Amino acid sequence: MDTDHRTQVRDFLASRRERITPEQAGLPAYGGGNRRVKGLRREEVALLAGVSIDYYVRMERGNLAGASDSVIDGVATALQLDDAEREHLYSLARAAGPATRRARPAATTIRPVIQQVLDAVTAAPAWVRNARHDILGMNSLAGALYSPVLNSAAAGATSKRAPNTTRFLYLDPSAREFFIDFDRMAMDAAAMLRLEAGRNPHDKDLITLVGELSTQSELFRQHWASQNVKFHRSGRKRLRHPAVGELDLNFEAMQLPSEPALQLNIYTADPGTATADGLALLASWAATCTDEAAQADLPS
Repeated sequence: MDTDHRTQVRDFLASRRERITPEQAGLPAYGGGNRRVKGLRREEVALLAGVSIDYYVRMERGNLAGASDSVIDGVATALQLDDAEREHLYSLARAAGPATRRARPAATTIRPVIQQVLDAVTAAPAWVRNARHDILGMNSLAGALYSPVLNSAAAGATSKRAPNTTRFLYLDPSAREFFIDFDRMAMDAAAMLRLEAGRNPHDKDLITLVGELSTQSELFRQHWASQNVKFHRSGRKRLRHPAVGELDLNFEAMQLPSEPALQLNIYTADPGTATADGLALLASWAATCTDEAAQADLPS
């Protein structure tokens, strides 16, 4: 993970500025084809944000210390940042301010009552992860659905650490088979980790994870360098499960009010679809595996 805060700020602001053309910003494109910069010039961003050129140049050089909310908001609007990018810029600004109490480390376990909630969800895969993408708990159907991840040495199956979905994505070649939309998912995973790095820059385990992925995966290095950030809230996830075939699932991701650092993910299938049939088959397969395991544990 980038350890130099100024570098993080500089690279993020420059990357967002470079993607916007004067036409997109509603400005006349002076210079036409002779423009030597990609995207907007710094002075154009300053104009749109309502700050002096010197002030914006200082910001893009990595100095956000003392920047007011109105200035940050003006720059975010000028750069046409989406909600995730705007939050990331505010996180970078907070990190540049006076020293504050560091955020608590990301959870590595869940309370028993949260596992009880997961187990009470019987018709849909449900699981809980932390912001580093460690899987901390799941119901039996989620365990069956994500069996390729849980059995992956790259994800952490043979170690004492929790299975990690992003390690699986970038370090296990079978992830390309399991995740049908692998390229999009890999980009999104890196973007979500960068968003968390802005929120919690002192998370040592997150720093270790990003360093590990950067060392072992050229694809992750490319995605990390893009400076993209993204929320994970809802959408569709297409999987190719070894036992039941292709599944086209809806997902909803929710923060737990009692554990804001944790996220509950629930997958569902549209009624009457092949995916709904596949989930039912997967539930039957998971129940059979559970019964066999229980029988194996019985005294002879």
